[in-house]
Amino acid sequence: MKQIIQNLRTGETILEEVPSPQVGKGQLLIRTSKSLVSLGTEKMLVEFGKSNLIQKAKQQPEKVQMVLNKIKTEGLVPTVEAVFNKLGQPLPLGYCNVGQVIGIGQDVIGFQIGDRVASNGPHAEVVCVPQNLCALIPDNVTDEEATFTVIGSIGLQGVRLLSPDIGETVVVTGMGLIGLITAQLLIANGCTVIGLDIDNSKLEIAQKWGVIVCNPNESDPVALSLKVTNQGGVDGVIITASNKSDEIISQAANLCRKRGRIVLVGVIGLKLNRSDFYEKELTFQVSCSYGPGRYDDNYEQKGIDYPLPYVRWTEKRNFNAILKLIANRNLKVNDLIEEAVPLENFIEIYGDMSNNSAIANLLSYSLDEKVDSVVENYSAKITKANGKIAVIGAGNFTQMTMMPLLKNSPVKYIVSKGGLTARELSKKYNIPLASTDIKDALSDTEVSVVIISTRHDLHADMVLECLLAGKDVFVEKPLVINQDDIDRIIKAQAESQRSVTVGFNRRFSPHIQRIKQVVPASSAKNMVATMNAGFIPNNVWVQDMNVGGGRIIGEACHYFDLLVFISGSPIVAVNMSALGCHPELNTDNASILLKFANGDNGVINYFANGSKSYAKERLEVYFDQKTIVMDNFRETQFFGFKSVKNLKTRIDKGHKKQFELLSNLALKGGPALISFNEIINTTKASFASIESLKKSVWVDVG
Repeated sequence: MKQIIQNLRTGETILEEVPSPQVGKGQLLIRTSKSLVSLGTEKMLVEFGKSNLIQKAKQQPEKVQMVLNKIKTEGLVPTVEAVFNKLGQPLPLGYCNVGQVIGIGQDVIGFQIGDRVASNGPHAEVVCVPQNLCALIPDNVTDEEATFTVIGSIGLQGVRLLSPDIGETVVVTGMGLIGLITAQLLIANGCTVIGLDIDNSKLEIAQKWGVIVCNPNESDPVALSLKVTNQGGVDGVIITASNKSDEIISQAANLCRKRGRIVLVGVIGLKLNRSDFYEKELTFQVSCSYGPGRYDDNYEQKGIDYPLPYVRWTEKRNFNAILKLIANRNLKVNDLIEEAVPLENFIEIYGDMSNNSAIANLLSYSLDEKVDSVVENYSAKITKANGKIAVIGAGNFTQMTMMPLLKNSPVKYIVSKGGLTARELSKKYNIPLASTDIKDALSDTEVSVVIISTRHDLHADMVLECLLAGKDVFVEKPLVINQDDIDRIIKAQAESQRSVTVGFNRRFSPHIQRIKQVVPASSAKNMVATMNAGFIPNNVWVQDMNVGGGRIIGEACHYFDLLVFISGSPIVAVNMSALGCHPELNTDNASILLKFANGDNGVINYFANGSKSYAKERLEVYFDQKTIVMDNFRETQFFGFKSVKNLKTRIDKGHKKQFELLSNLALKGGPALISFNEIINTTKASFASIESLKKSVWVDVG
């Protein structure tokens, strides 16, 4: 299928051929007929992509600070590589999609195959969208009209936050697409509307609907508002403009009466003058996109709806309200359409967006072409040979860490749920096949090793599927996120006799390898591993115990493996204490005590409340009146040794060596990189830590 993407590094807008997405749980698969180009948002992204690095930095000063912090902790070269990798990732354009349902995922309710739906899907021939971001289109609403559903909801949410009463006077600043829709919604609410814009052609459209218009370059909007309101000032202002100037917010304050309301829907400068707001006791609120539920994974991705009696208007209910207004002809959108062009002619819209003064452009999609193929062959035929690798998952870790290290390895497949990232990586690294279905790789007899790099809750089923297909498996940490899945994998591995390896890369670092060499296995050891992990909000998926497993299971598992490797002995018991944590809650600020079968002791400090300017990882080993200190995989110092020299390198956490060994394993065979027993031991130890926190006791690992 075809999809429009934006390259943020070069600024190039491309119509790309990518595999069609696979429908997932709680999702709809939609064949697109029309999509609306949001000139405001998409123009901003396109122009950002075309700007140089200095201009990009000026537009995102907060990201510059993040880069500077990363340089301090990880060094210049890795940071530069990470920045360029991030800029090189393709960005899907578009969020106003209309089409027909061609696939329904598990747990979806209220939709059937063949339904016409509006969604926030991108500009692509086939899109996969969660059900709470889709709405059924009434029979008397055309596909063209329905493309305004999502963008109309942005304006509607701004109106809801303003809470206008019948008879009030409201100013809409910025009469672009969202502004014109907002003005109509206010008129439908019984308001007198004043529209401000410097583009007279947009004001002419608004005037036809009964909006009182004003061009600030030609007349004084404050004087007009006082005249319209009999010197009282307007009741509220909704700002839908996109402008970096601070004058707009100051002007809004001057337009308002005492105790007036201002709602920001657009993007403007926000250096507020206190006196403007203080003297009138004005209220100011920023509107969040389509309404309640936006950016909430529980609502959008998991399909958990907010109860109607308590949250009357969610984003999906706003979608439905816009469609009803269009159906009843209370919202007129046909007048806003400048032109509709075929998808293949997208460059007519995107070629020079800086000079595109159109209000709304539509893209039309051909429904005659076949787009249901999920496997695409992008290069020359491969000669038959065993030892090929399939990579499942194309997220940040795959893009920024794994694939650069696998570029000379025999990778035959790259699979991603949406297809776009898989297609981009297949081009970048000359991988023959890109797909959205893991079964394509598992059914290929040339593939001997499957690398799984997906969200943690998907690991168990994918590992089992790979073992059942007779493939060796390498899965990024953690192996699984619950005990039942461990038992299933132990059984499947025994029956298949195929290897299962987890990406515990740190044991392959030259620093850890050197430590392992100089520490006698017979010596009694005290080991202290500290991870300055950094803060991650609770609403991020890795913090969800049912999706990411939490950060102890999902990331601190690295250090369970690391200490097992240095000790040379399994963990037999753990005791975890957490900072300010209720026993039933997840934590990412904890200290974990470990007992090993050989008598060694370990401590894992996993902290999320430290400074980002401090080194992220540190390891100390004490034994035989000697001490080893490893600092952030850059420097290891040996104290009390006569002939062991300190080691300094670029940051090397062992990824490179790990994937070299894995590639050799795929080609030549041999023992697994890590003992399966050790993998099970460290996984169980991470689970035992959570149990220990809940019970406040030592827990045997078993």
